[in-house]
Amino acid sequence: MARVTYVDPQNAPEETARALQRLPTANVFGLVAQARTAFVPWLRLGGALLNDLSLPASLRELAILQVGRLAQRYEWDQHVPIAVAAGITETQIAALEGGDDTTPFDDVQRAVLSFVADMVRDGDVSDADYAALSGLLDEQQIVEVALVAAHYLGLARLMTALRIDPDEPMGPGALRATTT
Repeated sequence: MARVTYVDPQNAPEETARALQRLPTANVFGLVAQARTAFVPWLRLGGALLNDLSLPASLRELAILQVGRLAQRYEWDQHVPIAVAAGITETQIAALEGGDDTTPFDDVQRAVLSFVADMVRDGDVSDADYAALSGLLDEQQIVEVALVAAHYLGLARLMTALRIDPDEPMGPGALRATTT
């Protein structure tokens, strides 16, 4: 059971209510909406990370799944359908869920997964993992991988600390709704 009340758009300040009414009903939005002055800017950042990066969507989703696998099941559950829509295979999802982040993945996918795992574990990305990623992605994409991982790791810690309740996956259609 969540430690804080999810914000209901019926009882929220006008800007928060408008934002919540444009979104799918989900505990993550009701939870973060408690931070009323940060909620809409947080949605904008999340929307940019989901919709506006140069990083391919499949790599973005692998980064999010790795954070979800290692830090917060809610993110995993929400992003599996999105990852499939972005081109991640069921075989890859099953392997990652089982802890195998090497076998069914290509070089760039493995490099992203290793880089993100380092970030989640203690934040210290090894020289070898950075070198592998920097040999495959440009600097903009490397920063985008790190930004996605950091954003979702921060959200994972927030959801864990405040004990978010699970939701059914919103699916790929929720991506555009998050842009405010």
